[in-house]
Amino acid sequence: MPAISQKGRMMPESPIRKLVPYAEAARARGVKIYPLNIGQPDIETPEVALNAVHNFKDKVIAYSHSAGAISLRQKLVEYYKTVKIKLSPDEIIVAAGASEALLFAFQSIMDPDDEVIIPEPFYANYNGFATNAGIRVKPIISSIESGFALPPIEEFEKNITDKTKAILVCNPNNPTGYLYSKEEMETLRDIVKKYNLFLIADEVYREFTYDGKTHYSAMYLDGIEENVILIDSVSKRYSACGARLGWMASKNKELMATAMKFAQARLSPPTFGQVLAEAAVDTPDSYFAEVTEEYLARRNAVVEGINNIEGAYCPKPEGAFYVVARLPIDDSDRFCQWLLEDFTYEGQTVMFAPASGFYSTPGKGKDEVRISYVLKVDDLNASVKVLDEALKVYPGRK
Repeated sequence: MPAISQKGRMMPESPIRKLVPYAEAARARGVKIYPLNIGQPDIETPEVALNAVHNFKDKVIAYSHSAGAISLRQKLVEYYKTVKIKLSPDEIIVAAGASEALLFAFQSIMDPDDEVIIPEPFYANYNGFATNAGIRVKPIISSIESGFALPPIEEFEKNITDKTKAILVCNPNNPTGYLYSKEEMETLRDIVKKYNLFLIADEVYREFTYDGKTHYSAMYLDGIEENVILIDSVSKRYSACGARLGWMASKNKELMATAMKFAQARLSPPTFGQVLAEAAVDTPDSYFAEVTEEYLARRNAVVEGINNIEGAYCPKPEGAFYVVARLPIDDSDRFCQWLLEDFTYEGQTVMFAPASGFYSTPGKGKDEVRISYVLKVDDLNASVKVLDEALKVYPGRK
């Protein structure tokens, strides 16, 4: 039999999706599952975006410019003005989701075996993107006790080598929901400037902040304008995950010219995603006000509910729509599979993502799960009840 590639063998499974077969089997048995494993909002996609796709009149679904349709990039420039970020259309390359945009960035700035520093836990697919690009992740632990705040500057500096090319942060953070402050972002600026690194900022959850806090973009940082690579998407902002439409932005002309070659190699981003994204920029502010209020109620339900469970702990994040909770369990992978295979409470169970998959350091996250609070409050309250009952009988309870 022909051999599979070493890269393929090294490619990690998604902790978000690997338990899907167990969930499908449970549903086939008639079990009701509360899916809190994936960041798929139940919030409706803005009507203005859906209408643009419904009313598509072109007779041919043609290739666009490899950087994305100029009309879309101009519209994104207008969007960024509303959040005090100044860009031009040629500083944006549209991609098939933030995932492809991040791959373009990795491939443009790093060679095989180069390193990117990422505070962990981090979005699980960063591991996969790094494997795809042939680069190495150097993780720096952030702790649940601090709410997953930025690790001290000394932790970054001790991990910088001659192979280090970039620092990557997600702000607000997936999976923790942590919102990095202006001061923390300025700390990153100082490190990036001192060691002449790139700062890759995944800001797809920018709109979702709570408790009166506001998002501080990497694009606001003075003195490292050509070091910053912004990653963004329509998936979460406009509840349009299936549109698969994102982009990278940078003021570094050499970087953008390099990334453009990767963009040309895959021809162009998807047409209907671009049509939807261009219209979505016109979504009224009232939409985000309502969505943020809803997510705030959901966050509070999850955090308060979990902290009322004996032996469990969940910090209160100020952004995105995720929490990482510590549970009195032996192994989060085992526990999450057990919930789907062996446990029900009144015909129900709950699906989480084991947090071990959001770390690069082996053995970390074994007593943690990521919870996406993307269901209505009543369903979240029911999920917490199911979790409480499950922990009472789980054979690996600590």
